[in-house]
Amino acid sequence: MRLRILAFLVLFSAPLAAADGLGNSAMDAAFRDMYNLEFDAAHRELAGWQSSHPADPLCPVADAAAYLFAEFNRLHILEVEFFTNDKSFETKNRLAPDPALRQKFFASLDRGSQLASQALSRNPNDAQAMFASVLALGLRGDYVALIEKRQLQGLSNMKQARELAERLLALDPARYDAYLAVGVENYLLSLKPAPLRWMLRMGGAQTDRSTGIDRLRLTAEKGHYLRPFARLLLAVAALRDNDKPSARELLSELAQQFPQNPLYGKELRAIQ
Repeated sequence: MRLRILAFLVLFSAPLAAADGLGNSAMDAAFRDMYNLEFDAAHRELAGWQSSHPADPLCPVADAAAYLFAEFNRLHILEVEFFTNDKSFETKNRLAPDPALRQKFFASLDRGSQLASQALSRNPNDAQAMFASVLALGLRGDYVALIEKRQLQGLSNMKQARELAERLLALDPARYDAYLAVGVENYLLSLKPAPLRWMLRMGGAQTDRSTGIDRLRLTAEKGHYLRPFARLLLAVAALRDNDKPSARELLSELAQQFPQNPLYGKELRAIQ
């Protein structure tokens, strides 16, 4: 099975902000726009946030996410089928990557990583900078694995993200979005054949399925920016296990909460 690091998908409506983790800042609004697949609006929100928070490393990393998931949307990588049907990985990503978008993506990502490094040089325990670094590593791994098809590099980025997330969680166990990095590595690599899992563990990777699902549930229940994403991952896991009732329940909730995002409704209809 190919490496899959899933992308953000959801629309977020204001009355549901408290229920799904996001607040009322411009950063929260930008994530809502991304989840609504309104990427230009997300860039505008983030530009405003950066002007008033120039040292915040999460802002350019989030801007990189908006570029990446716009490309994922164009290439149909945001569809759940892509992650539950192995053949979809080969057949649904035939369009050529956008080189201009790639340049913007990596420029934003590098800027965020630079700001995070500067913040961590001043304070090695800066939780915001550490989380921005975790997210940056995940996004970089998404691009190289799913678009450039450089699987080994994607695995390396995923492992680094998980290791840094564990450091962050040791300092701040309530930083629930960071559990996603631990959950993603454990769950996705647990899907590999046993000999490959053994080799991955020898290289320092984590491949425990139950740990992966447990950490995804923590983010799904208590996360902030990534809570809806974790819920989607749990739906994907249920579909891969042929547990259609659980997947239907999760997708129904997401479709009801985010009615302007057509992807949930599409996948829900497919399993019904």
